[in-house]
Amino acid sequence: MENSLIGVISLNAKGKGFVNIEGREDDIQVEPENTGLSLPGDTVQVELYTGFKGQTFGKVVKILERKKTKFVGSLVEDTEAPEDVKKEANGKPVYLLLPDDKRANIAIEILDDEAKPGFKAIAEIVDWTPKMGRTPRGKLVGIIGKKGENNAEMESIVLERGFDTTFSPSVIKEAEEAAKEYSSLNIPDSELSKRRDMRGVFTATIDPFDAKDFDDALSIRRLEDSEKRAYSNETKSYSGEELPTAYYEIGVHIADVAHYVRTGTELDLEARRRAFSVYLVDRTIPMLPSVLSNGMCSLNPHEDRYAFSTIFVTDKDGNILDRWFGRTIIHSDKRFTYEEAQEVLTKVSSGELTVDASDINSWHKAPYAAELSEMNRIAKNMLKERQVKGSIDFETTEIKFKLDEAGRPIAVYKKERLDAHRLVEEYMLLANREVAEFVHKKNKEARTEKFGVYRIHNSPDQDRLQDLGIFVRALGYDFHPTKHISPKDVQKLLKEVEGSPAETVIKIATLRSMAKATYSTANAGHFGLAFDYYTQFTSPIRRYPDLLVHRILALLLEGKTVPHEMAITLEKICLDSSRREVEAADAERASIKYKQVEYMQAKIGQTFDVTVSGIAEWGVYVEEPEAKAEGLIRLKDLKPDDFYTVDQKNYKVIGQNTKTEYNIGDTLTVKLINADLETKMLDYQIVEKK
Repeated sequence: MENSLIGVISLNAKGKGFVNIEGREDDIQVEPENTGLSLPGDTVQVELYTGFKGQTFGKVVKILERKKTKFVGSLVEDTEAPEDVKKEANGKPVYLLLPDDKRANIAIEILDDEAKPGFKAIAEIVDWTPKMGRTPRGKLVGIIGKKGENNAEMESIVLERGFDTTFSPSVIKEAEEAAKEYSSLNIPDSELSKRRDMRGVFTATIDPFDAKDFDDALSIRRLEDSEKRAYSNETKSYSGEELPTAYYEIGVHIADVAHYVRTGTELDLEARRRAFSVYLVDRTIPMLPSVLSNGMCSLNPHEDRYAFSTIFVTDKDGNILDRWFGRTIIHSDKRFTYEEAQEVLTKVSSGELTVDASDINSWHKAPYAAELSEMNRIAKNMLKERQVKGSIDFETTEIKFKLDEAGRPIAVYKKERLDAHRLVEEYMLLANREVAEFVHKKNKEARTEKFGVYRIHNSPDQDRLQDLGIFVRALGYDFHPTKHISPKDVQKLLKEVEGSPAETVIKIATLRSMAKATYSTANAGHFGLAFDYYTQFTSPIRRYPDLLVHRILALLLEGKTVPHEMAITLEKICLDSSRREVEAADAERASIKYKQVEYMQAKIGQTFDVTVSGIAEWGVYVEEPEAKAEGLIRLKDLKPDDFYTVDQKNYKVIGQNTKTEYNIGDTLTVKLINADLETKMLDYQIVEKK
């Protein structure tokens, strides 16, 4: 074994390091005193040594590359600054920036007239080699706002993860010029000749009630007996033949962002750097300036828009007989919220609205019941087919907050998953799958297999699967994952635990045991969906990889191959986008966690019935059902008349005197005793075990 290795270090809240070495199965552990000045994500060189019990440890001897140099945190006055620092400050206060990321176990020294105690700020470290008794020296990049105020806290979350909250003037100018120059408001003949005109076909968007942009729309029309379809880019046996009554043409139309965001522009480079829009509790940090994301690229109702479309001919059961891909012009007839679309579907299913799909006169008439009900019926057939093949449903409860004018949460509610949500999801999955297969086959024909962008989900890691098996069996379920586990095996487990007290916990544990879906230039299929081919084509307003898929598909439809100079950048963009996706999701979770704790602050002293969601050596984790807020009952805050030990093998806590057990899935009555926004932690005290 080499004595010196290079890898990427991560740190936990206690300062302990773990260095991931490429090709090595286990991380190298680094004790807090041996992490040096390394911070999470840094590339480091470690020297190995053998510990007291023969375990291998590492010591950071060199930092080769910093992951980041800018940090977000709170400013406090350093009243114990060394004398030489006070002298340098000329009698002015010396400040420390305490990073929000507690894994960055440092304080950054700030000498700046703009610094204010009690404010959130972003600072860049300029001197990483502190002198004796000193901390790393930094300079202020900007003041974010007063600590505890909603805007400052939300901006801190995204800035900490490297997402800008504004666009540069030059990027905004480019976006405005693109919106004007390539506008769909006055469509020139030259553009019309390149596109399929879908403006006479019923088209609608279905989105959340508070959506600001609409990047996908659905269309459907019933084909007449006499109609013939001849789709040019891929044909099946029905192309060019007369189709029986009750055959449909279904379109999935996606905003043609590539029409506006041209390769190599500053606008394109900024979108590539951001990679994703970030969705916080109270705001969206967009990938593109609003003149495009909420304007010309958004498929707004009653306006002509450029789209990139996948159009399918199906029979009455949704079996695909033919497909066509290409650029279109659409005109959305209706902007549905999910709730509005669901209301129509509910009225049809209850008989309040009578729909005869064979009556052509009932089509294209408000409330568009014929169109919605037929799309929904076909979507349900597609869902059943997916489930038969083993597609896994990891659906978990999501929450939303009602905020007051200051951004404080005053109410919380669960997002109900409706048929209208599933309807949209099925057609998006269909479009993504079909585009992936088309791109893969065209590239294979040209022997350029790695010139695509795919969304891949590999089979689960065996060690994680075995850990999951132990966990699930400890909760009383028979689950013995094998090396050749299939999506159907996971699907069967989730079906078995449905409705049980441990359902949510097992779903989350199963999800965490899965490999993470990533972007790749090599198609490897999607384990969770049980698809051989999958990409993401349907959200180019908010995901840069989708924009790349549009560009690649456009080239292939023109009979071209992906240029080599474009292809050589694809793998790096896939890696960067996969990383940025994790950071964007982490920001979203952090904003939710902050609001959960803020919401619960007003409830300190109240009692709740909660469910045990986890067991750790320091206590029992529980989840409150209303806000879905997870908190901790520390071992000392369990019943005081007993001494408790943790049975980690069986995931339970046991009282040594009373033999009282606390198991995952148990229901407890607890009192909330603390809600700390600094750590985003909730502390509970046991009242009663049910």
